[in-house]
Amino acid sequence: MRCAGIDIGSRTIKLAVLENGRLVLSRKSVTSHNPLGIARDLLEGVEYDRVTATGYGRHLIRGHLDCPVISEITAFVRGSRFFSNDCGSILDIGGQDTKAISLDCEGNLCKFEMNDRCAAGTGRFLEVMATVLGFTLEEFSAAALSAKKAEKINSMCTVFAESEVVSLISQGADRNEVALGVHKAIISRSAGLLNRVAPAGKIFFAGGVALNNCARTLLENETGRPVFVPPDPQIVGAIGAALSASEGI
Repeated sequence: MRCAGIDIGSRTIKLAVLENGRLVLSRKSVTSHNPLGIARDLLEGVEYDRVTATGYGRHLIRGHLDCPVISEITAFVRGSRFFSNDCGSILDIGGQDTKAISLDCEGNLCKFEMNDRCAAGTGRFLEVMATVLGFTLEEFSAAALSAKKAEKINSMCTVFAESEVVSLISQGADRNEVALGVHKAIISRSAGLLNRVAPAGKIFFAGGVALNNCARTLLENETGRPVFVPPDPQIVGAIGAALSASEGI
């Protein structure tokens, strides 16, 4: 049986297809102004027996594809177990929100918290700061890792932090040190959220920010805990949805 999961996120739409429990296809695209159209494009030509949706736009998809939906939390819990069985917590830093989830020894949900009220400490925050400093996202991570010390970033509001970064640069601050300061601010905030929910155990790091090597290194240093990043941390929710589809949900 081929089962599809589609995760309609605020910044990216992800599709994963499982055949008899094995990942056989994955696709991603920027959400843009037309998430329904992008979702249809991703599904075009894809063979599947069942599909389940998750993410911000899951109810939009349900209304047009007549498919079941599951919450993002459920999707990430299930998707994480597809890649790893020994993580006691999940940290997902996506485009517009951050999720911290604790799991029991069997991988069931214990509790969770979300920061979804603003873009502070999310992938969007990183994108804005990288642009202000004149880096691509790949360059941004490498520059931060190369810095000897970090410039302190006091504000986590995207608008105020942008002004703060501009001010630091105008005062002659090193771009790499500012980049490290931005990364430290994000990870400190995210680690605090995670530690309130799951203060111990191996961390499953998901979401687009998990692709950032500096973020992963700082998360390990900040928490003192091992961090596992799956091969493609952006499709965890889509895989969780596909697993739910395989169970008839």
